[in-house]
Amino acid sequence: MVKSFRSVIAALFSLPIPTIAATASGLVLTLGHDYVLMRSNCGFLYMSEVDLVMTLPDYFSALARSKIGGLSAQRDVLLIGMKVKGEKAVKMGIVDSATHNSEESVVEAAMRIGDRLAERKWNGEVYAKIRKSLYPEICGVLGLVSKTIVASSKL
Repeated sequence: MVKSFRSVIAALFSLPIPTIAATASGLVLTLGHDYVLMRSNCGFLYMSEVDLVMTLPDYFSALARSKIGGLSAQRDVLLIGMKVKGEKAVKMGIVDSATHNSEESVVEAAMRIGDRLAERKWNGEVYAKIRKSLYPEICGVLGLVSKTIVASSKL
């Protein structure tokens, strides 16, 4: 499963569109997205490997270093196995928003973000290349190459 999941994370980083997760669990999959929302009253993010006496594959660690801000937050998530609820996940920089009190409200908020981003009509190839260049460590571990491309200006 861990090997096959690597391709899922690589695919998320390669998509030519912004990705949005409305999540209640699944830390690695959550970290693969550009925008993340959680409910305020349900769910937590958890890296269980330390409690299960399992080591982390290289891309899990690289993803955490790329997407979880601060060494103390990385330590708490990876080495302590902290179960991170919504508000704490926002403070740790893992989640963008955790003010939603129902499944419907978090999905509606995710849809609003998607609609707002879609209005931008970005060049998808450029978006994907910029995303890859923003996270060089995880993309390098995943074998994703970020080449510079020049697109015509909309300005």
